[in-house]
Amino acid sequence: MHTYFAVTRKRGPAWDPPKPMRAQVQWAQHAAFMNALVDAGFILLGGPLAAGDTVLLIVAARDEAEVRSRLRSDPWTPLGLLEIVMIQPWTILLDGRGREGAASKASGLTSA
Repeated sequence: MHTYFAVTRKRGPAWDPPKPMRAQVQWAQHAAFMNALVDAGFILLGGPLAAGDTVLLIVAARDEAEVRSRLRSDPWTPLGLLEIVMIQPWTILLDGRGREGAASKASGLTSA
């Protein structure tokens, strides 16, 4: 059984600030790795927040150890380009994805 986790990662000490994300060392390898995690159903959503210093990933995993293990294999991890900041279990109560113009229906919230 999988649990959803909200994972935040931040730029590590090896990040080259003048360069955009796609110009960092081993970008192609990192992108291929992350795309493979999406294809495997591990990463459900992901991307940089605001200015890009922090990344948010929503993942499906058995436990926190699996999250750490899988992200440890990211080529950017040993290079010091990205570091895990926090891993938190996430309970989804609202999900409006896949709805065309319809209001999101609560799946666990009550109005009273």
